[in-house]
Amino acid sequence: MPEGHTLHRLARLHQKRFGRAPVVVTSPQGRFSEAATAVSGRVLRRSAAYGKHLFHHYDGGAVVHVHLGLYGTFTEHPAPMPAPVGQVRMRMLGAEYGTDLRGPTACEVVSRAEVDDILARLGPDPLQRKPDPAPAWQRISKSRRPIGALLMDQAVIAGVGNVYRCELLYRHLIDPHRPGTNIGLEEFDAAWTDLVALMKVGVSRGKIVTIRRPDDRGAPSYREGRPRTYVYRRAGEACRVCGDTIRTEIMEGRNLFWCPTCQV
Repeated sequence: MPEGHTLHRLARLHQKRFGRAPVVVTSPQGRFSEAATAVSGRVLRRSAAYGKHLFHHYDGGAVVHVHLGLYGTFTEHPAPMPAPVGQVRMRMLGAEYGTDLRGPTACEVVSRAEVDDILARLGPDPLQRKPDPAPAWQRISKSRRPIGALLMDQAVIAGVGNVYRCELLYRHLIDPHRPGTNIGLEEFDAAWTDLVALMKVGVSRGKIVTIRRPDDRGAPSYREGRPRTYVYRRAGEACRVCGDTIRTEIMEGRNLFWCPTCQV
């Protein structure tokens, strides 16, 4: 599932490609046709992201809300657009570029009040201009759920996915099974500051980068298209730092990875 930095990159790209101009919106697949008609031809005032949610704010107050989920993707083409291929839920066409959306969990037109309702269910987004970590700390410090589960809860922190979860906990040597009540404020503050920095790198570079340079020794497990990581998707391989075997289990429905020696 795309993590928060991907949605923020998309928001910036869509603002650049389509912002402040009329956009033709259609639904070649048909499932979004009525909603597409409601916004087609209107000016896209603002494209914004919060956590894993993308919002296109159109003239007149209508907002297209997109959640990519596990399988959603946008593909971009210069205008004129080729004929749609596959199940295109939404097509946006501007003066010079177009983009097709396939396979999202959500693609709907909502009101601004409904946007507020969506945001109210989410924790702070580290990629907002001035994110406030206090609500996240309040939830974590009062919960006996494992910190590895809390980090995947979008009501705690919005935008964190499995890669950032595993890598952040490794970088701060925190056992993912430790209850939130056993996380200290100094630990949380350090991890939050690091998460903000890591996700900003993800936005600027278009990929997740988590390994500190002294620890990046070119392990033979590296494959093109797979992020270089400390623990994520490295089950059974040697820890880059201590050499112990990286372990895995299912937590919150996703594969968790950690080092049993470094993360205590």
